[in-house]
Amino acid sequence: MRIGVLTGGGDCPGLNAVIRAVVRKGVGVYGYEFVGFRDGWKGPLEGMTQELGIAEVRGILPRGGTILGSSRTNPFKIDGGVDRIRENLHSLGVDALVAIGGEDTLGVATKLHELGVNVVGVPKTIDNDLNATDYTFGFDTAVNIAMEAIDRLHTTAESHHRALIVEVMGRHAGWIALHAGLAGGANVILIPEQRFSIERVCAYVESRFESHYAPIIVIAEGAMPLEGEMSTLDKGVDAFGHARLGGIGDWLASEIEHRTGKEARTTVLGHIQRGGTPTAFDRVLATRFGLHAIDAVNAGDFGKMVALRSTDIVTVPLADATTVLKTVPPEFYSEAEVFFG
Repeated sequence: MRIGVLTGGGDCPGLNAVIRAVVRKGVGVYGYEFVGFRDGWKGPLEGMTQELGIAEVRGILPRGGTILGSSRTNPFKIDGGVDRIRENLHSLGVDALVAIGGEDTLGVATKLHELGVNVVGVPKTIDNDLNATDYTFGFDTAVNIAMEAIDRLHTTAESHHRALIVEVMGRHAGWIALHAGLAGGANVILIPEQRFSIERVCAYVESRFESHYAPIIVIAEGAMPLEGEMSTLDKGVDAFGHARLGGIGDWLASEIEHRTGKEARTTVLGHIQRGGTPTAFDRVLATRFGLHAIDAVNAGDFGKMVALRSTDIVTVPLADATTVLKTVPPEFYSEAEVFFG
């Protein structure tokens, strides 16, 4: 068999570990050939390929990003896009695809499988919002990066008697904000799943200053105040129709200064959360995902995604992973609220 491999959507630490594991086991155990598709779904759409063998994956385990490149290309938004992918796969002699990505990438994989393309998915997202898997690789690294930033900001907040706001990624799910905020000792954590009252946040800020400590607020980019307290920040949409977010941290800082008279500053971590070398947890999880993904290909278990359940790697239908996002349950958020203020 000849297997195609692609990485789509936002890059994240651990992608190269998956590629390495897929190729090492695929070549060494099953004797398969591999072709790498460049830049996500743009690769099979435009026939953009690169060599992908044992030599190409040597030494990439600790590297962040992806040696295959990535993009947010959506072939279902391009006239004739799906037919071009099928034609290119046929002309290249590709029997199956291993698609490594998040909600959007695996959503495309799900639709292609329904149209007859042999696909196995691997769940990747720093947001940890893919359903049907306990964790996605990239999440642990992002949380540790955010936690370290929060640790560093505590000292400067205390020195200057300022409220410091840390804006982290999380469009619809607040997993990074919740975990990093808890681990970093934040005084308030704001997530997309729970609309927040600006008055209550300001009360927490004033309470913290009264105890002679400076507050740290962690806010996910998708968090929103209660109805009527904020105008929409319109930055357009991407190829999958998602709003481009950013700016909630600055808005919150301005409101805090206006309402409390205390200085407030914002640090937007942005793409820093997606960069750099993966943690040990993400390297191991990504490697195990890759090994089980090529096993699924060998078994003809297409239309499935590898997933972590407890400590086991299992396969689940792709549709189960992409139909509904995994968001932070109210009871998890209630645990964090104990430490607010």
